[in-house]
Amino acid sequence: MERNVGSLQEQALKRKERLKALRDKQLHGQEQEDGEPENKKASLEEATAERHRELKLRNYTPEDKELKERQVPKAKPASVEDKVKDQLDAANPEPIIEEVDLANLAPRKPDWDLKRDVAKKLEKLERRTQRAIAELIRDRLRGSEDELAGVVGAVGLEEGDSD
Repeated sequence: MERNVGSLQEQALKRKERLKALRDKQLHGQEQEDGEPENKKASLEEATAERHRELKLRNYTPEDKELKERQVPKAKPASVEDKVKDQLDAANPEPIIEEVDLANLAPRKPDWDLKRDVAKKLEKLERRTQRAIAELIRDRLRGSEDELAGVVGAVGLEEGDSD
């Protein structure tokens, strides 16, 4: 166990030495002539620049001539009417459907799919029915022609007998 503790301590010392060497290498590359790191010097320059900012008077109207020179002219608000109109136009899309078809809005009957499926079969049956009706009418006309001819013939015979 003592060997493990000794080896852990040796590894920790080696790690510390490597980190120290790495830090020295980084700082040595960034040091400038005065010995300060670059990022530290830049932060000092910003701090001094903030202290010596130029005085700008926006809301205060000074009486001193020297301070009046530092007064900022009043800002004019920009007109936002055009921007608002554009946004309103973009927000109101043009209507896609001009006319509303009430048949499409009404709910479908529960058996609409059955009617759709049977429609083709009904068309065939309708054609057959029309043919059958036409054929029956023709048969009746043929039968009535025979009867008509018989009636006309009978009438012709009766007229000849009466002479």
